[in-house]
Amino acid sequence: MTVLTGARPTGDAGGTRAEFVYREVRRQIGSGALRPGQKITERGLADELSVSPTPVREAIRRLEQDGLIERLRPRTVVITDMQERAIDDLAEVEVALRGLVARFAARHATPEQLDRLDAILDEADDQLIVLTTRYRNGEDVERHVTALLDLMQDFNDALEACANNPVLVRLLAQSRVFSRPERRARLLEEIAADGSFGLDRYGSHRALVRALRAGDAATAEELDNADAQGGLDALRARNRDRRS
Repeated sequence: MTVLTGARPTGDAGGTRAEFVYREVRRQIGSGALRPGQKITERGLADELSVSPTPVREAIRRLEQDGLIERLRPRTVVITDMQERAIDDLAEVEVALRGLVARFAARHATPEQLDRLDAILDEADDQLIVLTTRYRNGEDVERHVTALLDLMQDFNDALEACANNPVLVRLLAQSRVFSRPERRARLLEEIAADGSFGLDRYGSHRALVRALRAGDAATAEELDNADAQGGLDALRARNRDRRS
């Protein structure tokens, strides 16, 4: 069995430890450290992650519900072999949920929340100008790329807060094709190879905020669906190219 590495759980609450196990196994599946068909056991996970079997069992139940693992025996499971079709299905769910977040945000966002979204985009515009100039001059842009990606994550988090629907946000987190760390790693790889990759994708976010201010739920949903689909398609296409 692959040895799982990463942060150790903190706190004593069982829910906190179960969440740690759940996220760590998902991360290892996404990164390829745990391969399709590989067997894992409750005891093995508990030992390697320094937790008791109870949070492991809870995490495994969630991973089964996500379709990421299958149970072979009472205490032994196997990593699911998710074929491209299954990933397509998951991507379709993620895109739809992203659109619903925007639809709910159009209904519930406060003026203060909308101002925060615009402020984040103002910061992103400034960062992109500096990044583009330095890139054209052949200068190092890693710090500015990281800052821009951080701002885009801030925007997504703020948009989810606007939806005022914790259940929807939780479903979205569970359905992501790429985890946040994995998405970040893939983007950094592609930007290193192509300085323009995805850096201007957030341009449609201005139109999204305008739709939110107008309370236009249908347009907001359509814009966020298109943005989510474009981003996923680009990342998955690059991923397939690397495997071929």
